[in-house]
Amino acid sequence: MFANNYLNKNGIEALIPETPNPNTGMIVVIPCLREPGIVQTLESLKNCALPDVSVEIIVLINHSELASEDVQNFNNETKLALDYWVEKNPVEGMKFYVVGPVILRKKWAGAGLARKKGMDEALRRFNMLNKSDGVIVSLDADTLVEPNYLVEIAAHFKAFPKNVGATLAFEHQKNGLEAKHLEGIELYEKYLTYYKNALEYTGYPYSMFTIGSAFAVRAQAYVKRGGMNRRQAGEDFYFLQNLVHLGKVGVINKTKVYPSARLSDRVPFGTGPILTKWMEGDKDLLETYDFRSFQILHTFFQQIPELFKISHIQYIGILQKLAPELTDFLIRIEFWDDLDDLNRNCASLETFENRFFQKFNAFKILKCLNFLQEKYYPTASLDNQLKLLKESISEDVK
Repeated sequence: MFANNYLNKNGIEALIPETPNPNTGMIVVIPCLREPGIVQTLESLKNCALPDVSVEIIVLINHSELASEDVQNFNNETKLALDYWVEKNPVEGMKFYVVGPVILRKKWAGAGLARKKGMDEALRRFNMLNKSDGVIVSLDADTLVEPNYLVEIAAHFKAFPKNVGATLAFEHQKNGLEAKHLEGIELYEKYLTYYKNALEYTGYPYSMFTIGSAFAVRAQAYVKRGGMNRRQAGEDFYFLQNLVHLGKVGVINKTKVYPSARLSDRVPFGTGPILTKWMEGDKDLLETYDFRSFQILHTFFQQIPELFKISHIQYIGILQKLAPELTDFLIRIEFWDDLDDLNRNCASLETFENRFFQKFNAFKILKCLNFLQEKYYPTASLDNQLKLLKESISEDVK
């Protein structure tokens, strides 16, 4: 079986004793911690049109071993309620499984480990069928989906068999929000769009939205990627930005998911904490990375071919031509070591260019942006930076 080594190495134990339907081609994984609206999520899935493969939905109820009695009781009640819902809502071609509550070790308890537990179980089930092309879909327990959600995911992976994964279009739920709350989530979506498009403007080839409730991955690629990480937040960003180095991660725009815009403090960062701070009077959502930082990276990435097979002396010469702010960063992170390693292992310019962004990846770009923000370019008006980005893109098109 294709995933035996991964499953054995990671000590993955079965969470669902039942054998999967041989026709299973898609498994949707939903971590669930103290979720009052999970039934609405399941209802939206129940109302989906079905693809030509059987679909499983795995709800993984979870909490830390240090969880309060209230959280444990809430999760236990959720388990009972969902078991009852599943019993009363049979769907031909779609099988719901409610797992848990799974107790997570205190050291790693959080969104990443919960998502990993669920996705590892999905992988184990595909491995039982030896279906390396099975699709594992990541969804959240506060997220609604459109009726064509499942068929569009299936259609995408059928149309693009070489895609290792895909992201999905999303829009936060906005109905019933008070004015300030609505303003906050709209600003947050505007920021996400700015960051993605500004990253694309630099020339970085793997710009994408990284939303935990809005991506899917092939089972084989999940194995090659090493599985989901255990980060307490941002696990989706790290997973997807590593996945892109395995192959093409497509975009599914013909359907959409609708994450909640609720306030929350359950993770260190993300939508919930950002909105909570906004509602408390914080103004961070009005500002973002100064666009000049992206322009500096844009200029640098245009010079990638000049970095191929250069000596250290030539590299020093190039540093002197770059923006001093970027040179400062490159020296601090000792980028010459990465560049030298690339050149020693790349025989052709094409290979060098393809592998360059494995070194100067999304994590290093984020580190660079934070460095430039802290030392040179403080945060600036989000609306103004969006305007500058739009103008720069228009200039490049001319």
